[in-house]
Parts: sequence; structure tokens; C-alpha cells
Amino acid sequence: MKISRFAALAGAASLAVGLSACGGGGGASGGDSIKIGIKFDQPGLGLNDAGKYSGFDVDVANYVAKELGKTKVTFVQAPSKQREDLIATGQVDLIFATYSITDARKEKVSFAGPYFIAGQDLLVAADSTITGPKDLDGKKLCSVTGSTSADNVKKDYPGVQLQNFDTYSKCLDLVVNGQLDALTTDNTILAGYAAQPAYKGKLKVVGAPFSEERYGVGLKKGDVELCKKVNTALEKMVSSGEWQKAVDKNFGPAGFKVDSATNPPKPDACS
Repeated sequence: MKISRFAALAGAASLAVGLSACGGGGGASGGDSIKIGIKFDQPGLGLNDAGKYSGFDVDVANYVAKELGKTKVTFVQAPSKQREDLIATGQVDLIFATYSITDARKEKVSFAGPYFIAGQDLLVAADSTITGPKDLDGKKLCSVTGSTSADNVKKDYPGVQLQNFDTYSKCLDLVVNGQLDALTTDNTILAGYAAQPAYKGKLKVVGAPFSEERYGVGLKKGDVELCKKVNTALEKMVSSGEWQKAVDKNFGPAGFKVDSATNPPKPDACS
């Protein structure tokens, strides 16, 4: 299945079941059900393939849900620009969606974690001569609305021609065909795309990360109790070896090397 179909799948099914059959309400505060936001179109991190969920974020989410006593997980699509609203309106209890912890976001939501530290990089055509963001002046760069990635590049390289889409998968064919020069987001996400059969040998990750992205678990602002429970679950996942198993399972096939100097990270104190 090609990546270009993932977005269609995601739009066709806004809700689907995770660990078991979809349950009703209850959320994180009570009962055995929980609603968790993930990305639906990020291979290796959060992917919805006709109702089958896979990726590192999915594995961490399922582990945390189990530790919280939740046996029924409903996965909800969480595009970058909608994540804060999904939490604020109660459509999800938690978000595991390559959700970088930033001061601006902490004004609207709270974060548990981080549970992974990635770095922003560039995905380009296999024959591209781009070696880093310094080569982007006058070039067409693709990113996703609501992501920190594009802002980081535009701030330091104002000459770049930025084009935003609602999902990363919409950028891929445009980069392969030369209509766009590069796609920027976290190296973990880019590695997953480059490893897909439809794009193998056609795309490459530049391999020159230029930021630090601390993936956090988004939750309702001020919910310190839930934050602490999630952090306890994350620490247990690391100490049990399950975190490393999830890393090897999801990033190994893409040949992505996790920076052991920063991973696994210790969760921040909840406030």
C-alpha cells in the first residue's frame, strides 16, 4: 500500500479500536476505556492501515494505557493543528503524536514525558544536493500546518518558500517529482517515510539534525494526577526493557539510529 492512500484511510475512519473492541465513555478518569490521539499517516510512529495501528507512538500509548488500567483503547486521528483542541474539548484523554513539548503549547495543555527525543531534519530526493537547511534559500520546502518544524526553518532561513499541508504524506510525491525540494520534520518521521517500499531508493534523509524535539504526552491542562500516572508508566516501560523493544521494532527496519546520549529521556516533573 502506498503512502498516498494512508491519508484517505485516515479521513475515512476518524475513530477506531486499539487494544480491543471500541468501548464507550469513561476516559482516563474512570472505567476501562480511554481515547488516545495519534497520527494516522506516520510509518514507524503512528500509522492507520485499514484499522490496523502500528508505530512507536502506538506501542508506547498501548503500554501506558495498560498501566493505567485501561483495556479498551479508542485511537483518534490527531493532526498537528488540531491537537490542542482535541484535548480541550475532551475528544481525547491523551495524545501520543510526535507532540514536541514547547512553552507555547504548555499554555494550552499539560505534558507528561518526554518519552523520546528526536531531531529535526530534511527529506529530499535521492539525487538532491541539499545537505542541510543552509541550502534551502529560494527552495520550496514542505511541512505541516501546526508543526514546529517549519517555524524553525523559516525563522533562520527567511528565503525559503514554505508550503504547508495538513499531513506529511501529501508532500512525499511532490518531493519525489521535483515539485518541492524538501520536506522537514523530525528525523524519526522522515526515516519511516524513506523506508516505505513505494519510496525506497527515491528519497533520503539528509542526516544533519538541527533541533531537539522532546516528544511529550499531551493531556488536559493542570491534570497533575494523570500526568504523574503517565510518567510512572513511562519510567516502568524503560526499566522493563519494553521501551527499547519498541525502539528496535519500529526504527530498526528504517536503519534509523537512536541517539543514546539523549534517549531514553527522564520525564519532567508534573506541574
